[in-house]
Amino acid sequence: MNSEFIAMLDYLEREKGIKREVLVSAVQDALLTASKKAVGPANDLRIEIDSKTGEIKAIAKLKVVEWVKNEYDEISLPKAQKIKSDAQVGELVDVEVTPRNFGRIAAQTAKQAMMQRIRQAEKEMIYDEFKDRAGEIVSGTVRRFDRSDVMIDLGKFEAKMPSRERVQTEDYTIGDRMRAYVLAVENGTHGPEIILSRSHPNFVRRLFEVEVAEIQDRTVQIKGIAREAGFRTKIAVHSDNEKIDPVGACVGMRGSRVKNIVRELNNEKVDIIRWNPDPKEFVLEALKPAKVKSVTLDEERKVIHIKVDEDQLSLAIGKRGQNARLTSRLVGWDINIEKDESAKEVFEQNISKAAMVLSAALALDDASTHKLIDAGMTSIEVIISAEPQDIADVLGIDLEKATDIHQAAQREHERTASIHQG
Repeated sequence: MNSEFIAMLDYLEREKGIKREVLVSAVQDALLTASKKAVGPANDLRIEIDSKTGEIKAIAKLKVVEWVKNEYDEISLPKAQKIKSDAQVGELVDVEVTPRNFGRIAAQTAKQAMMQRIRQAEKEMIYDEFKDRAGEIVSGTVRRFDRSDVMIDLGKFEAKMPSRERVQTEDYTIGDRMRAYVLAVENGTHGPEIILSRSHPNFVRRLFEVEVAEIQDRTVQIKGIAREAGFRTKIAVHSDNEKIDPVGACVGMRGSRVKNIVRELNNEKVDIIRWNPDPKEFVLEALKPAKVKSVTLDEERKVIHIKVDEDQLSLAIGKRGQNARLTSRLVGWDINIEKDESAKEVFEQNISKAAMVLSAALALDDASTHKLIDAGMTSIEVIISAEPQDIADVLGIDLEKATDIHQAAQREHERTASIHQG
């Protein structure tokens, strides 16, 4: 037992970094509990371990008496004087009470106590090392899966990436190398836990801080991030130095910097936007490349109303509304994007006006008038320039009636011209 015990102490002190005194103390506490069962309720029982030789003794303080009535608390004077020659009645004497079979009990108990202390020490080391590292990026290897949680080997320690912190579009397999954001170090009932995330917006923030020197030295500032992990991120940047282009700094030469980040994010789309204190200008930047027709701010309700042409509507809103949602989070205002109907309204008014003019001048019903307009004959001048046969084909009438309409158009044109001349 002694040589094995010493060898184990040496190994654990060297490999695990746990001080010998700490291990010995843990074994002493465990052996004390075991000794009380084997020895009995001895008075002031303690365990002594020689950390060099590994010798283990159970020691009790017994009172010297002439006649022993309680063997757990008392010792006769002759026996006491064999231990301490000058022992006197009433004195307390240290007496070894190590049981005969204590070696086997001690070996088993010592092993259990040390393993338990190792686990406790490792947990303490995890917490001490990582308690101030929340917010950093760490690298590790996928070790195993606990249901949908990913357990990641960080070297000395194991961390957990809960399912809520995973990226939906990413698949992980055992042995994969990955980087992740230290979301929290929690010292819970089962010991400290390192919680990692790849879906948190600050993971992207930290990647930019690592990749972009101007962000590291604070020449360029990250003003905001909005992210839907695995799909798209919008990041707003700004520099107080007018000579520095914050967007260009983040993109890098030929896109090298942002490409590295996109590669780490498994091709998640990253929009880098120039921040502006004016919400109107900021939202125009954030919605690019969509072209906006008009922007109206409702400052009381913090709502931005945006109108775009019909062909820009899907681009501005984005797939399943993603572009609008991320822009809203980034700017900090609710955003309402609508199709601009003003051009359509003007067009419809012009068509209605043209129909009224043609109907009155040519004595046509509404159906015939709209057939002419649909064919592009929207004015008296256009009808004059056409052939009667063209009018006949559009309206489905004979050439004689078409000629009458063509002549009526000429008369109306002459009448209008004479009015302007007069």
